[in-house]
Amino acid sequence: MNGECRGRGFGRGRFQSWRRGRGSGNFSGKWRGREHRPNLNKAIGKNSSVYSDNSPFIEKIQAFEKFFIRRIDLYDKDEIERKGSILVDFRELTKDDEITNLIPNIANELRDAPEKILACMGLAIHQVLTKDLERHAAELQAQEGLSSDGETMVNVPHIYARIYNFEPLTHLKNVRANYYGKYISLRGTVVRVSNVKPLCTKMAFLCAACGEVQSFPLPDGKYIFQQSSPLTVTMDWQSIKIQELMSDAQREAGRIPRTIECELVHDLVDSCVPGDTVTVTGIVKVSNAEEGSRNKNDKCMFLLYIEANSVSNSKGQKTKTSEDGCKHGTLMEFSLKDLYAIQEIQAEENLFKLIVNSLCPVIFGHELVKAALALALFGGTQKYADDKNRIPIRGDPHVLVVGDPGLGKSQMLQAVCNVAPRGVYVCGNTTTSSGLTVTLSKDSSSGDFALEAGALVLGDQGICGIDEFDKMGNQHQALLEAMEQQSISLAKAGVVCSLPARTSIIAAANPVGGHYNKAKTVSENLKMGSALLSRFDLVFILLDTPNEQHDHLLSEHVIAIRAGKQRTVSSATVARMNSQDSNTSILEVVSEKPLSERLKVVPGETIDLIPHQLLRKYIGYARQYVYPRLSTEAAQVLQDFYLELRKQSQRLNSSPITTRQLESLIRLTEARARLELREEATKEDAEDIVQIMKYSMLGTYSDEFGNLDFERSQHGSGMSNRSTAKRFISALNSIAERTYNNLFQFHQLRQIAKELNIQVADFENFIGSLNDQGFLLKKGPKIYQLQTM
Repeated sequence: MNGECRGRGFGRGRFQSWRRGRGSGNFSGKWRGREHRPNLNKAIGKNSSVYSDNSPFIEKIQAFEKFFIRRIDLYDKDEIERKGSILVDFRELTKDDEITNLIPNIANELRDAPEKILACMGLAIHQVLTKDLERHAAELQAQEGLSSDGETMVNVPHIYARIYNFEPLTHLKNVRANYYGKYISLRGTVVRVSNVKPLCTKMAFLCAACGEVQSFPLPDGKYIFQQSSPLTVTMDWQSIKIQELMSDAQREAGRIPRTIECELVHDLVDSCVPGDTVTVTGIVKVSNAEEGSRNKNDKCMFLLYIEANSVSNSKGQKTKTSEDGCKHGTLMEFSLKDLYAIQEIQAEENLFKLIVNSLCPVIFGHELVKAALALALFGGTQKYADDKNRIPIRGDPHVLVVGDPGLGKSQMLQAVCNVAPRGVYVCGNTTTSSGLTVTLSKDSSSGDFALEAGALVLGDQGICGIDEFDKMGNQHQALLEAMEQQSISLAKAGVVCSLPARTSIIAAANPVGGHYNKAKTVSENLKMGSALLSRFDLVFILLDTPNEQHDHLLSEHVIAIRAGKQRTVSSATVARMNSQDSNTSILEVVSEKPLSERLKVVPGETIDLIPHQLLRKYIGYARQYVYPRLSTEAAQVLQDFYLELRKQSQRLNSSPITTRQLESLIRLTEARARLELREEATKEDAEDIVQIMKYSMLGTYSDEFGNLDFERSQHGSGMSNRSTAKRFISALNSIAERTYNNLFQFHQLRQIAKELNIQVADFENFIGSLNDQGFLLKKGPKIYQLQTM
């Protein structure tokens, strides 16, 4: 079989028009057509020149025949015939008593001589189906009263056996030359998928002397041939590149993840898209090095690739039930031990507190921030605005953590990405916009365009943590669509498409100038547009304020971790001190039993934390099977809070709270119910979420004196001194209309401000803020253009 073309299945073209005769016994019949006897010999072995009844391969074929006959009723025969392949579970094969009696070392034989075993399987199922169809045809003929001439013509196409659940899984780093020709199973992420193309497996040639057309199997090479001849045979062919899955235990310093090419044929083409996690089982082969390699003298360079025999996709497509009733494509598998552990966790008395403290035990305090991150891990449920148009409403919450350096933002972010069943962690200062979304690359060998998935697509139905969010420069625009529409559209080089990016974005940012300036809004501190900020459900501001009691507990905590002692001491966060007592705002009303106090571990209390691996299973289970809905009481609590906020913003003539905030409240309340594996969100859940939202809003609304400045819009977008800015911009507008010139020099702007008696502490900063907010556009050194004309 060495001379055959790479990228094909096994035992090409056997027995397409083979019929069984009337003789008794499995193989006592006759074969019609010229090619079948040599092809049977090919399945039996290269060196055997004559068909033999006591060949070991005949015994194997008969054993597989019995195996398939016992399961014939479980298979969808039409599906097998249409696809030309049958799924065989390796575990069923090894547990079957008859197979293990007749072929004792089936696992070793499949690993060492895969092509022969797969050829025997394909031949056996072909035999079984042919017999079955002949029996049906004979019954039909008998019913219609037709006289049978003793021979029923049934044509079954070539059938491939596809083996899945093959064990053990091989690590990509171990695939070396010693695996050549062996059958292996790999697990990894698809990073590139080519187009489906026809690959020639047989070619028809016209003899120049006698004019006879002959068909030859095609080895690697290029020939001029009769393309339109029926003897020229092609099949679907596609190549994919998979990258190893990197877990913490296997991560090697300074090494980029390894990749390997896999070739898919026939029904396996188009079975995955970039970003899918797949298990590929197949035979290791070698191919010549790329023709376009730099060194032309490298004639003896070979590359390993995998000729795929089966592909199990654990994401993307909906769960498909195969012929044997086994489901493929579930997101996460749970053993009985896992399910018992999940049951134990769910039965815990104060589960929210346990999960919040297990998330990142190294970082001290910040309970409400950790609570929000835990809720983002569980996520709300995705809904559709109406069933006909299927317009999705986002279910994944986004969280932004802004604050002074050294408060453990990055560690919390990494903890969240490690715990998430599917988490991607990127750093803003080393990320490009195409690295976040999707890249269109040109395939060197074929010249086709291929899509390569970026971080947001790889984090689909999971978490994407973006650190150093403020240092991303102009990449923020790439996030706008992904954060609200949950998809990424691409229109490059004639390729127009949309990819799913149903991901929760958790971002950490440092303010401009190192420390957070409470006199400015969040938008001015981060130099970030309002459009992006309003898409975050929660914005937390962490300030490093000295507090003797808190600092004492914190230092004890750090020393205990370093010394490796049992940590009994924990959280006491700084209570917010409001300088005013008047109950002017709903945000300042403190509830009777604050959530931050309930989540705290009091000094001296020991808590049995959940290990991250188990927490990951618990989150995976909740996301997969629990879809909570709001109860009427919970909806009432959220509505009251929202209406109170609207009333307040209207009274103070500030920028309004939008329905985005109401949707955020609903999402987070669903996540709070999902955290305890409940199908219905209760009033208590809603009250917890209202407290977290109040905490977030207090941070973004309060100014440097601790007063609430409702002229700032929600989540701290907008400007800190709006009234001054409004007056200044309206004056510029009237000047521009009068002079028909909307370009201003910096000294002109300063002069206008002086005439208007506008007094700001730092005029350059004031103009810079107007530039960030889009009122002015910087056109050159010290030249600004008015945008609002």
